[in-house]
Order: sequence, then structure tokens, then C-alpha cells
Amino acid sequence: MHPYESLPARSFWRTAVAERAAPALTDLWTPAFAIDPDEPLLTAGSCFARHLGPALLLEGMNWCDAEIAPPGLTAAEREARWYGQFSFRTGNIYTAAALRQWLAWAFEESPPPDEVWEEDGRFYDPHRPAVEPDGHVTPEAVRAARQRTLAAIRTAVSSAGCLIFTLGLTEAWLDAATGIAYPVCPGTVRGSFDAGRHVFHNFTVAEVHRDLTAAVSLARRANPGLRVLLTVSPVPLTATATAGHALVATTYSKSVLRAAAGQLAQELDHVDYFPSYEIITGHPFKGAFYEPNQRTVSADGVAFVMRHFFDALHGDALHGRRETAQPAADPARTDSGEDHWCDDAVLDYYNPVHYNPGHYDRGPVPPAR
Repeated sequence: MHPYESLPARSFWRTAVAERAAPALTDLWTPAFAIDPDEPLLTAGSCFARHLGPALLLEGMNWCDAEIAPPGLTAAEREARWYGQFSFRTGNIYTAAALRQWLAWAFEESPPPDEVWEEDGRFYDPHRPAVEPDGHVTPEAVRAARQRTLAAIRTAVSSAGCLIFTLGLTEAWLDAATGIAYPVCPGTVRGSFDAGRHVFHNFTVAEVHRDLTAAVSLARRANPGLRVLLTVSPVPLTATATAGHALVATTYSKSVLRAAAGQLAQELDHVDYFPSYEIITGHPFKGAFYEPNQRTVSADGVAFVMRHFFDALHGDALHGRRETAQPAADPARTDSGEDHWCDDAVLDYYNPVHYNPGHYDRGPVPPAR
């Protein structure tokens, strides 16, 4: 006897992939730990992660929205101010470094930066520049709003059962003096770019693994029972600052994130990896879940990812109910609107090549300057 003689059919390419129609692929994920439907679940990460909270709620699970919108806001106002998108109003957290920063600030391992950006008499948080689209009236109001989010992170992480974090990017812009990572390049969504202060950095596997390890350790110090489920966004880079080709840069970035997440999941029993990236980008699916821009994941793609997630988590017992309760896509939309929520989607406005607006959705309009 040798090890291959006792492997299940899913371990062999022919029976797991080649002899199956792509939509019928199963057993792509075997959860490392159970998730009780009643335990508080947190979601954070890149723009793809915004689909998870509503989908968890539709499944009857206890998704935690730790920063509830104040009364009096309309649904459109709540959405524009990023209430209900993630468990905390951090905006998109694209990198492992940014996750580590938010947790370090929340649990007072390091002080949050004092930096505030000003435009036209309004003030913005450099670490979530799109979250308050109309800005704040004073710098103090920016810092007070951030403290409310940090308090929400502290409370939620301390009592949650599982944190689901979606990694998005390895490319980041750092403050040369402090090493603090920005969510997007200063001067794109908000702020002003300073070549002497803002430096480009493309994280390596070792660095992403280091930051993920530190982030998980910070969270577990506050909540020793917390489990962490990592996933990688299938949304490609809008633009790369490496001066290389966007496709090659995307392959590097996603490969690094996948390797670091997988390594940590192998090392720690309380960390697992869910293959949303593979489910969307795997070549058996032939890119069927992307919109014409080859970047935005369609509503069908999101539903397909969540079906695999819930089928693996709960088995098929709830499958019939989910067939009539699709995940969080707006039925009035023909696409998932991904770029609207991706801060880095604004980078395509700086593309020198003319585009066909009927074919490609450039995403959010950058603020007037």
C-alpha cells in the first residue's frame, strides 16, 4: 500500500475536474473547524468581501454589524457612508499590513496616526478616504469618527466566534517616515501625493505572512477562542505601480496572497482558507463569472462562491432554501457593481488610453480638484 491508493476521488484531477462539468465541481473546501450559525461572525477585507455579510444574513447566520448607522439616514445615505458593508466602517482593507494596523490601533498596541487630509474646507481620514464622502467639518471630527470605529473593532473582535478576512492586494503605498500603509495611493481618491513621503511597496510572501500572523495574534490576544477564515479576492488589480503588465502583476499579487494565507492555515489550527479565488479564476470555469471588463465578478459568480461556502459548511440540508434565496445581489442590477466599492477602481481614470464606456465600467469618479 502507498498513500495514493487510499485517496478520495476529489484528490485526482480526472475524477475531480476533467470528468465533471465545471458547475458540478464539488468538495472544493473542507472546513477546518465548524461555524455555529448563532456565533457572531465578522467580515472585513477587500471590496469582494462586502458580499459576505448580506449572504451570511440570508443564510440565517449571525453576521455582526458592529457599527450601526445612526438614525435618520436613508438607505442610500447609509450605503454611501459605508454602513453595513463590512462588520466595521473601515472601508476596504486590501492588505495584511492594513489589517494589522487597524487591530493594533484598536487594541492600543500602537497609536493611530494624527494625519488628516483637507480638501475644500472638509476633512478626510487618509486610512478610509471614501467612507465619509462629504468629509468632516474638523480634523477632530475625523479622529473622533475613527475612534468610534476602533471601539467597534475592539468590542466585536473580543466577542466574535470567527473573523472572515479577504485579502486583496500586495501593492501598497507607505508613509516613508512611519511605514504605515495607506489603503490607496494618496492623491487618487483623496489627498495629495508627495514623492518624498509616499513610497511604493509590493509585499512579499514572507511579509504578508508576517503581517497576517501579527494580526491573528492581536485578535486572539483579545479573544483566545476566535477563529480566522482567510480568503483571496478574485478581483484583478485595476492598475499596477510596478511598471509591468497588469496581468503579470495581478498573478504575482494573488499568488503571494494565496501562498501566505495557505501557509498560515497549515500552521495554525484556528486559521482556515476558503478558495473563493480558485472558484472564480480556476481555468475549468473559463472566466464565466466575470463581467465584460474581465475584472468585476458577476452576481452569478458571487452566488456560486457562496453556494460552495454554505454547502461545505452545512452540507446540503439547507440547499433547497438557498435556491430561492440568492445571495446579496440587487435583482435590479445586471452586474454586481463591484467597481463602485473598490477604492482602487478609481486608478483607471488615470489610464492614458481612451476607453469604450459601453464596454468597461471605470468605477467611482475621482473628486474634483
